[in-house]
Amino acid sequence: MKILKGFFASLLLSLLITAASSVSATELSPPQQVIQDTSDLLYSIIKSDKDKLNDREYVFQLVHDVIEPRVDLNKVSKLVLGKYWRKASKQQRIEFQKEFKHLLINTYATAFNEFEDWTVKFLPTSATKSKKRVVVKTEMILASRPPIAINYRMARNKAGEWKAYDVIIEGISMVTNYKGSFAKSIKKKGGLANVIQKLADKNKRSREKSEANKTRIESANKHP
Repeated sequence: MKILKGFFASLLLSLLITAASSVSATELSPPQQVIQDTSDLLYSIIKSDKDKLNDREYVFQLVHDVIEPRVDLNKVSKLVLGKYWRKASKQQRIEFQKEFKHLLINTYATAFNEFEDWTVKFLPTSATKSKKRVVVKTEMILASRPPIAINYRMARNKAGEWKAYDVIIEGISMVTNYKGSFAKSIKKKGGLANVIQKLADKNKRSREKSEANKTRIESANKHP
């Protein structure tokens, strides 16, 4: 999971940008606008609340308010588990989504703290109003390295909302990486139930570590 954690941190950071698009806002397609709006909102919040990013509860609420409404977590869960999702019980699906979400939140916390100013350039897309799925192509621009190609797989739900369900960074898919990792873990650990429990234990340790760090920081601030 260590490699995936670093990969997803990069994925999340791809949204933490100053959205300086190569086209005007009025020219953005609806799925492009979702990426732009998410970028703008995250950027403004993180810049103003940087001192709160070590608070796990704050990060949890930030993910809930800003990222979840724009990501199809149910679709992501189905894709990363593949055939194991189809075989899973209703309760296992609920438990997996819960622990998977917490796994991502632990990664978000790391990514938020590594935040720096980037810009994004939207590339031409073939999206049309009749399409229910599209790949939004972008380049992330940094001062210190060549542009990074980042593509967002997005789908339009029954309510007409565009939501992301995969991110491809320089040809590497988040979904594909998680799918391979979970499939390997399920086979090695003897089933989905054991993997869910392992995730739960890992998330519990992360919460305890986060709470301990928060207590230590608060204590240091009270007694400089």
